[in-house]
Amino acid sequence: MASKRLLASIGAVLAIGTLSAPTASARYFFNFPSPVTPIAHEVLFIHDLFLAIITVIFAGAISVLFYSLFTHRKSKNYTPATFTKPTTKKQWAWSFVPVLTLIFIDYVVLGIPALHSILALANTRDDKLVVVVTASQWKWHYAYPAYGIQFTSTLSTPMDEVYGNAPKDRHFLLEVDHPLVLPTNEKVLIVLKSADVIHSFWVPAFGIKQDAVPGYLRKTWVNIQKPGVYRGQCAELCGVGHAFMPIVVDARTPAAFTRWVASERAAAGVAREAAEKVWTKEALMANGKRVFDSNCAACHQPNGLGIPGTFPPIATEHPFSASKEMLSDLMKRGFYRAGRITEGPIASHIEIVMHGIPGTPMPAFESQLSDTDIASVITFERNAFGNHTGQVVQPASIKALRSKKVR
Repeated sequence: MASKRLLASIGAVLAIGTLSAPTASARYFFNFPSPVTPIAHEVLFIHDLFLAIITVIFAGAISVLFYSLFTHRKSKNYTPATFTKPTTKKQWAWSFVPVLTLIFIDYVVLGIPALHSILALANTRDDKLVVVVTASQWKWHYAYPAYGIQFTSTLSTPMDEVYGNAPKDRHFLLEVDHPLVLPTNEKVLIVLKSADVIHSFWVPAFGIKQDAVPGYLRKTWVNIQKPGVYRGQCAELCGVGHAFMPIVVDARTPAAFTRWVASERAAAGVAREAAEKVWTKEALMANGKRVFDSNCAACHQPNGLGIPGTFPPIATEHPFSASKEMLSDLMKRGFYRAGRITEGPIASHIEIVMHGIPGTPMPAFESQLSDTDIASVITFERNAFGNHTGQVVQPASIKALRSKKVR
C-alpha cells in the first residue's frame, strides 16, 4: 500500500511538472524567444510537444523504477528473476509495445508536424519582396532590387566596450549602424550569398538559420507578424571577426516600410551630392574614424597596430613580419620596406581599399562603402596613428575612379 502511494505521489509530481513545463518555461530567459513568424511558431510547437512527450516517458520510467526498488527490495526476501528472453505473450508485449510506441511518436506524432515545417520553409514562392543578402568577413550587405536600395550593415558597438575599456551595453555586439528593414505581414524572400567563406544567417525569433555558401545561392523566407527590432548573429565560425557580425532586423508596418523606402532613396540622392562637394580635412577625418571603427578596426585594431603575422599595421614605421607572400604583396604596392610598414603611394592605398588584395583577408570595399566613406577612411588612415602625410582624398576622386572603371 505504501509503495502504491509512493508511486502515485511520484507520478503526480512529475505529471504536474510535465503539463506546466511549456507554460512555465516561457517565463524564463533560457526558453525560445517569442516567435514572430509562422515557421518560428511551428518550431516552438514541435519543441514543446517533444519536451512534453519525453517528460511523460521519463516520468513513467522513473515511477516504475522507484516502484520496483521499494516493492521488491531485498529486505522483503524477493527471489531475483532468472529472465533471459521473452517467452510468454505478456513478455513479448513488454518488448514490442515500447518499440512500436517510440516509432509511432517519432514518425507520426513528431514526424508529421516536423515534415510540414520543412516543406513550408522550402516553399519560397509567392513572395512580395526580395532581399539579396551578401555575407562577407565580417559584415552583411543588403540589397532591395525592386527599389534600387543597397547598403552594408556593420557592427556599431564602440571598440572601447569590445576591449573592456567601457561598460558593456545590454545589446553588446548586437548593434549595427544600418539594420535590415522589412515589412510585416508580407512574405519576404531572402537570397543568401557569400563573398568569401561560409557564413550563416540566423535570427532566433524568426525560426530560421540558413548558410551562405561561396558560389551558391541559398534561399529562405520570413513573414514577420509583429513590428519590432529582432537580433541575430552569424552562426557559422567565419574567422577572427566572427563575433563582430550581428544581424539586426527592424520590422515595420507596410506603411512605415514605404516611408522608409522613400527616405532611403532621398538619402541616396544626398550621398551623391555629398560626393560632389569639397570636404575639409577635419570633416573627412571625423567621418573616416567612424568608417575605420566599423569596417577596419576588427583586423587592423583600434590602435592601428594590426595583428602580427596576419593583419599589417596602419601605423607607418611599425615592424611587421608575416608570410613571404604577404610581405611580397605589401612590398610591390610600396607599403613595406626593411621590415617596417611604410606610407606607400596614395594611388596604391586607394586601389587596396577599393579592390582588396586577392588571396588575402583584405576585402574589396568598392561595393560596400560610398565614395565619401572610402575617401574619408583613406584620409583618416594617412593622417592618424602617428601618420602625418597631410594628404586628403576627396569623394569626387573616388567617384571619378568608379566612372572610369565603368567606361
